[in-house]
Amino acid sequence: MTEWVVGGAAEARIRDYRLGRLRAQLAARDLGGGLFVDPHNVRYATGSRNMQLWTMHRPARYVFVATEGPVVMFEFQNCNHLLDGLSTIDEIRPGISWFYFTSGTRVGERAGLWAQEIADLVDAHGGGNRRLAVDKVNPEGLAALTARDVEVVDGQEPAEQARAIKSADEVAGMTHALEVCGMAFAAVRDSLVPGITEIQAWSELNRVNGLHGGEYIETRLLSSGPRSCPWFRECSDRVIQPGDLVAVDSDMIGPGGYFADISRTFVAGGGKPTGDQQTLYALAVEQITHNMGLLKPGIRFSEFVERCWTMPERYLPNRYMAMIHGAGLCGEYPYIAYPQDYAVKGYDGVIEENMTLCVESYMGAEGGTEGVKLEQLVHVTATGAVPLADFPLTEWLE
Repeated sequence: MTEWVVGGAAEARIRDYRLGRLRAQLAARDLGGGLFVDPHNVRYATGSRNMQLWTMHRPARYVFVATEGPVVMFEFQNCNHLLDGLSTIDEIRPGISWFYFTSGTRVGERAGLWAQEIADLVDAHGGGNRRLAVDKVNPEGLAALTARDVEVVDGQEPAEQARAIKSADEVAGMTHALEVCGMAFAAVRDSLVPGITEIQAWSELNRVNGLHGGEYIETRLLSSGPRSCPWFRECSDRVIQPGDLVAVDSDMIGPGGYFADISRTFVAGGGKPTGDQQTLYALAVEQITHNMGLLKPGIRFSEFVERCWTMPERYLPNRYMAMIHGAGLCGEYPYIAYPQDYAVKGYDGVIEENMTLCVESYMGAEGGTEGVKLEQLVHVTATGAVPLADFPLTEWLE
């Protein structure tokens, strides 16, 4: 397994790299600073985490990043000790919670206190620039900031653009997380014995991830047999039958908070796949291989869409939501839609060196009885895309 020590010198380099990229994105948009509430962005800016899942829906901690000035972390009650040793943070203050759970009928009052403190930081460290990037804010907070002459702009754009380009240390961390993910997939595959349910098989992902320092899993996407077509059914108490296809999407936040996101499809019981199962699998591999070959620095999303693998008509109705998406601390920019969806939800951009991208395929015919889900996470190098996951993709075809 790749050597990776959380809290080591690499982690310190990563923190400095990330904060530098974030500030560069703020400066490029002529912003005085950024206020980040999304736990992924807080982690990116500071290297800190605290009750990551809970704070996704309870915004109890947040960080102010001056484009040229201090980083002020607003931490949850009695948790300052969690920030010890983080050179990315210049000052720690208690966070003001103003969501309904903690504030009830006083939401407006507490949002005003929160906004005043942020406005004061903009005054002190914005250099006269009152444009502030904010990634998440409820209506009361937006109104309170606006009333204090703070111009609020979208903070998710600079954050995701910063996160899109990985350092060598980040790539090493993602590789380690994917090795853990591969171990978890092997445990799922080996668990597919007579009598096991989908939920029991899926639980192996959690068990192995946690055992090796991983954090959580964003979805429960494991389905078998007739539940594998169409896609997006989460695991159930269905008993998996011998010979069933069992499709799994990891959606795993592994060690270091890295998104170890790959998908594989197995045959329950380890038997030989049927001809129809082989066909589905071969088509999915063909799609991933073709599209992965297009991923070189400089190719525009629109060009990729024009040159992408052509999916047979019978599989189009059940196509996956995207052909490509970014991966880092979670699923993130960019997002490349299918040609059939590009006019409605697609957007243009450029593939850049050191992006880490998921190449997706789901193959299941409309009205079909089974489907194959495959996904490969790759690193875009100067010469093309290199898979980061060593768990086999083409073992059925070998």
